[in-house]
Amino acid sequence: MMEYKNLLVMVDPTKTEQSSLRRAVFLARSYGAKISVLLCVYDLSYEMTSMLSQEERDGMRKVVIEQHQQWLNEVVAQYSDIDMDTSVVWHNRPFEAAIKQVQNNNHDLLIKATHHHDKFKSVIFTPTDWHLLRKSPCDVLLVKEHDWPTDGTIVTAINAVSEDDDHINLNNKVLQHASDMAKVINAKVKVVNAYPGTPVNIAIEIPEFNSAAYNDSVKQHHIDKTHLLAQQFQIKPEHCIIDEGLAEDVIPRISISLDAELVIIGTIGRTGLSAAFIGNTAEHVIDGINCDLLAVKPDGFQCPV
Repeated sequence: MMEYKNLLVMVDPTKTEQSSLRRAVFLARSYGAKISVLLCVYDLSYEMTSMLSQEERDGMRKVVIEQHQQWLNEVVAQYSDIDMDTSVVWHNRPFEAAIKQVQNNNHDLLIKATHHHDKFKSVIFTPTDWHLLRKSPCDVLLVKEHDWPTDGTIVTAINAVSEDDDHINLNNKVLQHASDMAKVINAKVKVVNAYPGTPVNIAIEIPEFNSAAYNDSVKQHHIDKTHLLAQQFQIKPEHCIIDEGLAEDVIPRISISLDAELVIIGTIGRTGLSAAFIGNTAEHVIDGINCDLLAVKPDGFQCPV
């Protein structure tokens, strides 16, 4: 059984409700896990005050950190049954601070609250969430405001027809996580697999091409492969959903229609220009769903940070 035992939670001092911490506490109680809470603070004005000496600037930063530490202690105090350690760091790139802490303390799950991103700005200024999805050494749980009710639904997205060994292993890992977590939160698992429709250019260039027959053949292939893979995890065929379209469109549509509480997806984690212009499925899915997203990293993932 896959269990999370060492959680790192990022909190936001600008928010009254710390949904990421609330979710972490739920998982900690379920798994018997320990929690570390991280708060990143930064104010550029403290770095650019030329009238002050370096010692004076350091002193001002220290005061800010101490104030936030006091606030953080008050936030975690409401969960007196959970043993938590807290840290406040001065850092202008929160994702780097979080990744460093994951690396230093061998955390197996990073939890952070998220919100909608402006898609155009995201190409130029990549949000912290996207950096974490691409670069975090451990799995990432992005939390929204949707509750985790009893008898809820977990949507698990896979690519059942992939013949790449890394994708096959990641499919198995994602389904194992879904099956194990379903027992913890008392939910049912729905397996989603998207398949491509008939390429328009083929239908135009080859008049005798039977697009309907081709589409049915592709769909049946995805159905057979999805059912076969789901069967290995005791998931019944009626809980498998095979739909035509792009994964980043199909997954949000189905998760909303099912009122899912959690979407679990594997992420390879592209970086550089390929990530900026091609993007990762997990990143596209974030803004289209109204529930939490658990991004599972493949075995042997190499953190670029």
